[in-house]
Amino acid sequence: MTLPPLPRPGLRPRTVLLVALGGLLGALLRVAVGQAWPVDLFPWSTLLVNVTGSAVLAFLPALAVVHRRPLLAPFLGTGVLGGYTTLSTASSETVALGDGGRPLLALAYAGVTLGACLLAVGLVDRLSTLPQRAEFDRDEGDL
Repeated sequence: MTLPPLPRPGLRPRTVLLVALGGLLGALLRVAVGQAWPVDLFPWSTLLVNVTGSAVLAFLPALAVVHRRPLLAPFLGTGVLGGYTTLSTASSETVALGDGGRPLLALAYAGVTLGACLLAVGLVDRLSTLPQRAEFDRDEGDL
């Protein structure tokens, strides 16, 4: 037997605005990383963005300030880190590597991206406790 999902309050306009602002800031940061480290033979900048974004997102529940400021989790998590990280670019770059005659490199890039992101989340997740993660989820950290 599965339990029904907990009711969630509707998004408040203030939350939506903060998520949008965070998304803008994250996207600008993503563009800055891409310009500072353009893709040449391997998309290192996208890999860096996705691994660091995954790690920071996993770290949010360990930050007491995020628990004290209820709007900080959606601003940073959904907004900033949602705008910063980029699965679509990683997917496009994987296809481009394959289409460019480098199918093994494309496969390696896809595997390294997934593996490095999971490893980063697993390592950083150890910095927070189960009660901290549950509180984070209750406080809209999982928007």
